[in-house]
Amino acid sequence: MSDNDGTDILKCRWSNANSGTNYNRRDECEDACFGLNGISTLYEENCTLVFTLPTTRIGWYYVVALQIEDYYDSSSTAPMSSVPIQFLFYAYSSTSSCTTRPQIIGERPNRDVTVTERVIAQSFCSGATITNYVTSSPIGMQHSAVVSQGGGLYVMTLTWTPEDNQYGPQGFCAGAVDSNNLQSDAWCITYLVGFDSPDLIRTAAVQGTASPIGTIFSNHSVFSIQATRDVHRPTRNGTYIKFMDASTNTAVQTFDAGWESNILYSGDTISIIASYSWVPGRSYYVLFDSGPESAPITDPTFWAFNIWDPGVSSTTTTTTTPPTTGTVTTRPLSTTTVNTLITNPYISGATTVTMSTTASSIPDVSIMDPKAFEEACRQSVALMTIATSAVMVPLHAIGM
Repeated sequence: MSDNDGTDILKCRWSNANSGTNYNRRDECEDACFGLNGISTLYEENCTLVFTLPTTRIGWYYVVALQIEDYYDSSSTAPMSSVPIQFLFYAYSSTSSCTTRPQIIGERPNRDVTVTERVIAQSFCSGATITNYVTSSPIGMQHSAVVSQGGGLYVMTLTWTPEDNQYGPQGFCAGAVDSNNLQSDAWCITYLVGFDSPDLIRTAAVQGTASPIGTIFSNHSVFSIQATRDVHRPTRNGTYIKFMDASTNTAVQTFDAGWESNILYSGDTISIIASYSWVPGRSYYVLFDSGPESAPITDPTFWAFNIWDPGVSSTTTTTTTPPTTGTVTTRPLSTTTVNTLITNPYISGATTVTMSTTASSIPDVSIMDPKAFEEACRQSVALMTIATSAVMVPLHAIGM
């Protein structure tokens, strides 16, 4: 789904025959209303349909009738428009006992060029080959024959030069079919014709284009990143920003940039409010899904940060034993003292110096190790402890 009005909220739903309540005030689907009833799940936010056709009905056709609707904002209860879409599925059986389906694995071209796209699929069943691609393409897109690259990889090349009247989003979907009649999941992309998209900027400094990086506290919630030009909310749902746990490479926070209110766009900056309790000592990184508005970010090192662990930072302690009673040398204020270790022709070695030796007790000096200081920082008495240390050290020096 896509909408050129950047602030609209897009959803899809099953068509229904209730002409008294639906948007169009007519029977939207007639006999096609329940083609996949009971064997499918529809995710309205990104219009994803998940289903498994029953093996007892091989050779059957299944009809799907949907309505794609746009809403003014996330609080709107009535759509501004409703567009129908219908299509068929045909159930056929595999010719092999192998049930591992093929998979489309890439690759994507650079942007800002006439499209030459290589759709690469891989077969996993022994002896199986990719024989065909089932596709839905923009008008004018050419498909090559399927060519084997060895190692179970098969390539179909797409070439396309958009026309002026194709300005805006253009969709392409493909599914690979192998010689056992097993079909891959759909692989879909959206081309934006005539748009110059921004790129997110990799940070090179602590206070750079992405913030924060390095070590942060576990209650940190505001994250931001800059792009090469002004950014706006995507015009379609299903483009996600993910905060990933580096130890498991799993998402701990996922936000749909198409509609979630905690993702903010201002000038060339995207700000994200993440309400998550980061685990002390863990490392995390941020990923951005592919979308028509910008290239995806899939590099775990592009924007990474660590969470400060007070338990680890307090395990190293310094043990200092201050002296209790010792012997020191004191001098009267009227006596000139000569350092006998220094030879100076301008000072006579015959100068008389009066020295006295006394015993005195030196009070203990408060020495704060890192762990003690950490605890003291949580209480107001920390300031008094530091002040006491600051006073005792100069007094000790005067006594010397």
